[in-house]
Amino acid sequence: MISNRTVTIVLALCIITYLLGMVMIPLMDIDASQYASISREMLVNKSYLQVFDLGADYLDKPPMLFWLSALSMKIFGVHDWAYRLPSFFFALLAVCATYRLALLFYKKEIAQLSAMVLAASQALFLITHDVRCDTMLMGWVALSLWQMAAWYQTNKWKHFLLGFIAVACGMMTKGPIALMVPAFAFVPHFILRREWKQLFRWEYILGVLVIAIMLIPMSIGLYEQFDQHPGKLINGVPIQSGLRFYYWTQSFGRYTGENHFNEMNYFTFLLENMLWSFLPWIIFFLIGLAFSAKDLISKKFRLANNEEWITTGGFIVTYCILARSQAQLPHYIFVVFPLAAIVTAKFLYRLLFTEELIKWKKPLFVFHAIVFTLLWLAAIILMAWPFDAPKFVPVITCLCFAFYLAILFNFPISQFQNSKTPTLLTLSFFTVIGVNIFMNTAFYPNVLKYQLGNDAAKFISDNHINKDKISLYGIGEGRALHFYAQHIFPRRESVQDFQSSDLVLTAKDSIPVFAQTFPGLKVIHEGNHFGVTALSLPFLNPATREKELPKYVIIDLGTKR
Repeated sequence: MISNRTVTIVLALCIITYLLGMVMIPLMDIDASQYASISREMLVNKSYLQVFDLGADYLDKPPMLFWLSALSMKIFGVHDWAYRLPSFFFALLAVCATYRLALLFYKKEIAQLSAMVLAASQALFLITHDVRCDTMLMGWVALSLWQMAAWYQTNKWKHFLLGFIAVACGMMTKGPIALMVPAFAFVPHFILRREWKQLFRWEYILGVLVIAIMLIPMSIGLYEQFDQHPGKLINGVPIQSGLRFYYWTQSFGRYTGENHFNEMNYFTFLLENMLWSFLPWIIFFLIGLAFSAKDLISKKFRLANNEEWITTGGFIVTYCILARSQAQLPHYIFVVFPLAAIVTAKFLYRLLFTEELIKWKKPLFVFHAIVFTLLWLAAIILMAWPFDAPKFVPVITCLCFAFYLAILFNFPISQFQNSKTPTLLTLSFFTVIGVNIFMNTAFYPNVLKYQLGNDAAKFISDNHINKDKISLYGIGEGRALHFYAQHIFPRRESVQDFQSSDLVLTAKDSIPVFAQTFPGLKVIHEGNHFGVTALSLPFLNPATREKELPKYVIIDLGTKR
């Protein structure tokens, strides 16, 4: 069995990897830097009920992320790691709540595996530095599922209140999905256990009241910002009611057609993205999901009192609902990764700690050994080839790969010979944590050097340039510029709007346009303007990178013709 020491080491290494990403990787455009900029703007303006993005009305996401990130920056200062800090704690909450939820129904070893699987999934390593609402949402939803399950088992009011408070906070993080996931998880569970009374308990009325009370501050802000001023344009669409938009259009409008977004709307999109976001566990999960469905069929769709369908049913129903949306993004499915982690842990326990699935062990070991080897080879290439990393970085990567091979081929390493942890688990944790440590410390920081926002903000701050003199023209700058410069730079639409005393941040191609009116202009800074979330092989190749890099400039206009 897995020792407590192993669990502690794995979780500690995951936390260290999260922290390295938080402090070493600049914010990426678009979403993470936008939310950080909104949080900073909320802090500066002290506008906590009405949300603004560069001074414009903002309605896309509820305010919980902005509230907590603004509070963190008020305490620690305006830093990217301070913006990320609340979401980091919610990632830890999701891991803890997953463990406690699994422990309500399964033995301790499965609960420990559940926590480690979630903590060491690629999604967690990503969303603790590329922070969006989903990190916080995952924590609230996992907490609500754990507390509600505990309430159903014990009838203790503290679990009831915490469960519904978590639902309300989740709704203030990313909308009604925080209420829908518990319903999707528990309703099939009750039906399969024939617990019909659980579907009609009077306490639900009180729970709805708790949610309604918790939502009052946010609802007041929506009403004051939009309902009292109907017709405001959001993404070019007039909004008559902020309350209706939030409680209906933003979520359910994706199915009725009222929501104007329409992207990635085919059924397998989320599953395809889980192939990377739930690494290294995705194959174990899919097989475990199939086994859970098979077991349910063999039991003629009836569960005993000591069995649960919260995890499998909650994942399946939520996936089917999300996959029917007319607008999907890869991180939408992250909300049910705690449930996927428990399904995975159940299968891993049967595979590695019992003799039930002995025929599956060798094929799965060989398959994952090939996948993990490819991941390590990719890591070595990324450390040695695209960027001028210190020579010791690829050397250390190669040493880690050698250590991985030693574990794989069971070379005499006493630490692992004496370990009770199955080799396949050791390889999984060592690979996903090791590769992400290198990515967080040596790859992403180098890639982000080519992002306009943090590069331009650093130049402006280092040279003590008057930010009030700088305006933007003809360039999509992202929000990292405004966040790192701690200033909202205005945009001007015509060259004639500028004066000779102005500074302009614009695309390099715009220099001739300004030179016609300002012949004395001077380029005081030139930098790269690459969308780092759209990595390509030509960009990674040092020989072809320069051709892939648009340039931006900061111009001192000097004299006007």
